[in-house]
Amino acid sequence: MASMKLERVCCLALWILASGCAGPTMGRVSLRADGTPGPEPCSEEALTAMRYLRLPVGAGALVEFDVNQGDAEPVTLYEGRVESMLLSDLGPLDSPTRLYGYVWTDGPEVVIRYYEARPPNSEARMPVCAVVRMAKGQMRKLSDSPAGIAVIKYSRGGVFIVNKFL
Repeated sequence: MASMKLERVCCLALWILASGCAGPTMGRVSLRADGTPGPEPCSEEALTAMRYLRLPVGAGALVEFDVNQGDAEPVTLYEGRVESMLLSDLGPLDSPTRLYGYVWTDGPEVVIRYYEARPPNSEARMPVCAVVRMAKGQMRKLSDSPAGIAVIKYSRGGVFIVNKFL
């Protein structure tokens, strides 16, 4: 079973390299009045990759928001690109797969969208569409967060596969 998982991930990585996937335009979306990112479609490459990997919409896992601040609580997140790490498996993507995305800090809550994944022992990144979601306002910034920075209580949370960003 594990070898089939690895085989699928490796085949997808090779397919992405061969296709010349240029990668996403992380963070380049229209912003709402409150500073949060607006709707954004997933790339066709990401949708194809997620279908191939059998990553259905709603599949979820636990993620460390910033690999440079593991287990820090509270955690300080900066506006811009972020490297996160799966703490549990997300379909065929085993922990500690790295997720690459973008953090928006201007709204009342932090928004994190992921555009790429890199499985362990691989240099190839593959396109994905995933978001961080936490209940009960747990992504809400603490009141002393300076502009462009979000201090939040928890350093980890749920990441979920989506087919478009809302």
